[in-house]
Amino acid sequence: MSEDNAAEAGAGTEFRENGATRFYERTDSMENKFIRVDEVAQELSVSKPYAYKLIKKLNDELKEKGFITIAGRINRQYFQERFYGARQERGKEEM
Repeated sequence: MSEDNAAEAGAGTEFRENGATRFYERTDSMENKFIRVDEVAQELSVSKPYAYKLIKKLNDELKEKGFITIAGRINRQYFQERFYGARQERGKEEM
């Protein structure tokens, strides 16, 4: 794949060359939009198996609402809303 093809792959790809090996890495914030089981377990001070159960429950809720989910990951914003009530209302400024 050439550098031009990397550019065609869209925003969020970065071309790096290390000797003869070429790397294409995601540089967008997609990784930060989802929280993985390790982070859920650490954040809530629970075991990984229990964190997987929590993620599955949250993903099931999102599926019922018509969202597409990824097994073993949960949308960070939804996680924070459900556990901490961190919902920000749109159109209203904080006072």
